[in-house]
Amino acid sequence: MLLFLAAILAIGAIQPLPLVSPLLSPDSPAMNTKAPAAFKIRLETTKGDVVIEIQRAWAPLGVDRFFNLVKAGYYDDMRITRVVQPKWAQFGINGDPRIAKLWRDRTIPDEPRVLPNERGTIAFAWAVPNGRTTQVFINLRDNRETHDKEPFVPFGRVVAGMDVVDAWYADYGENAGSGIRSGKQTPIFEGGNAYLDREYPKLDSIKRAVVTPESR
Repeated sequence: MLLFLAAILAIGAIQPLPLVSPLLSPDSPAMNTKAPAAFKIRLETTKGDVVIEIQRAWAPLGVDRFFNLVKAGYYDDMRITRVVQPKWAQFGINGDPRIAKLWRDRTIPDEPRVLPNERGTIAFAWAVPNGRTTQVFINLRDNRETHDKEPFVPFGRVVAGMDVVDAWYADYGENAGSGIRSGKQTPIFEGGNAYLDREYPKLDSIKRAVVTPESR
C-alpha cells in the first residue's frame, strides 16, 4: 500500500512539458492561416479595453498577419512604446527577445490602400517598401494628408475604446525606441520587457489581445 501511494505521489509530481509557442515557427501552417472575412480584436490594456473592427477585404495580407499574430499571443504582455500626441500610438515588439528578433525581418508585401488614415484606423508601420512585419499604429487624428501618400494601409478601425487609446501614457514620446525608421529600437529587441520596465516604467501595456467570441 505504501509503495502504491508513493508511486501516485511521484506521478503527481511530474510536470507536463511546456508547449512550444507557434511564434517560434513563423513558417508553420499555424502562423499562416487565412483570416475570417470580418472579425473583431479586443485589446485588454492597462487603461481599459479597445475593440478593433477588421475586414479582410481592406488589406488581406495585413489582416492575415495581424490575425495570426493575435491568435498566437504575440501582442500579449506588450508595452505600448510609442505614443506621440496628437498623431499616433504604436506597438508591436514582443516582450520576449527571442520572439521579437525572430519576427523583426519577417516581412509581408505591400498592398493597395482601401481605408483612409482617419482617426481610429490601425495600420502596419514600415521603414522600406514591402517592409511590414509586426509593428502597428493607431491614428490618433486624421492623418490622411501625410499617411495616405506614403502609403500606410489601414486594415481595421477602433469601434470602442478610442478614449482608452487617447489615454495611453505619452510623456516618453519618441524616447522609448521611437519608430522603425529611427534606427533606435535595437535595445527593445535585445532587452524586451525587462529593458522597457527598467528604463520606461510608466508605459502602458496590452495585457492580452484576443479575437472576440462574437466575431468567430
